[in-house]
Amino acid sequence: MDPLRQSPSPCSSRPSSPKTPPCEIHGYVGIEDVLDQVKIKAMKMGFEFNIMVVGQSGLGKSTMVSTLFKSKVWKCTLPGLGMPIPQTLQLKSVTHVIEEKGVKLKLTVTDTPGFGDQINNDKCWDPILGYINEQYERYLQEEILITRQRHIPDTRVHCCVYFVPPTGHCLRPLDIELLQRLCRTVNVVPVIARADSLTLEEREAFRRRIQHNLRTHCIEVYPQKCFDEDINDRILNSKIRDRIPFAVVGSDQEYLVNGRCVLGRKTKWGIIEVENMAHCEFLLLRDLLIRSHLQDLKDITHNVHYENYRVCRLNESHVLPRGPCWVNLAPTPPGPPVAPGPSKVCRQAREDSDDDEDDY
Repeated sequence: MDPLRQSPSPCSSRPSSPKTPPCEIHGYVGIEDVLDQVKIKAMKMGFEFNIMVVGQSGLGKSTMVSTLFKSKVWKCTLPGLGMPIPQTLQLKSVTHVIEEKGVKLKLTVTDTPGFGDQINNDKCWDPILGYINEQYERYLQEEILITRQRHIPDTRVHCCVYFVPPTGHCLRPLDIELLQRLCRTVNVVPVIARADSLTLEEREAFRRRIQHNLRTHCIEVYPQKCFDEDINDRILNSKIRDRIPFAVVGSDQEYLVNGRCVLGRKTKWGIIEVENMAHCEFLLLRDLLIRSHLQDLKDITHNVHYENYRVCRLNESHVLPRGPCWVNLAPTPPGPPVAPGPSKVCRQAREDSDDDEDDY
């Protein structure tokens, strides 16, 4: 088993509280039963997870989502020759309830067909950023109600998986422009799509070039260094950051290999097994999104990205008019809210880059 999958799950993204001296107890109290109470309540309520997939057509976004959750998320046929190519970016969302061993997960997947498929892709990221901010606005409008729901429906995007075309060179200007904007508003996890089109040597060289592009342009993808709370988080997330972007292959077809059924893609050279670390890194992506960091993705969305949006909106509304049962903010401006300044890590990287240029 891969060492990343054996590491403990990261803690919540909330800041740690000041240390309080422990109090010695002289008998059994039953505090440990609180965990069972939390588990029972969580099992009754279920969980929500909203994911967005962004990338050009033909990179296997829908197939990858179906492979991640082992279910047919997108119940549609492939477009035929008579299907027109969308002239503008159109966002499509679908929601399903997935249940496994009594645990219910309300999964919402948002696809971005038409992204990057036009000759002129100027500002093609506006609908994506607009959709993300619209979900923040919906949550904010529900949150400021005087008489609000006991459980506010959460449609905020918890994670955006960005599919990088397997060119083997580096990030394109379109990729850099979008990622610079996305990382300020949502958790971004880049992946190398259709990694089976590259050799192992080409894949590793491509990964290093992308990592260099991310550092050069101050693009902080998930998991961000500034949110590592302790040494365990730092060790686990450092291993993940070293492997990002994950080289993935998706498939919903099963084949018989050595007497067992495996998910894979059949080529004239053999079968590419999706869940085989020797063939691709799909397992690392699945573990990051579901098995180890799902709750942390939601925590950072609520405590960091949504909080930044909330602060910007409250600063924009000079007067909050009072109503009979709720408080309304000023109308949302047409453009995205002003993003907070670059982080300390980003500023340091930029200063180091300037120093290097001065040396030359």
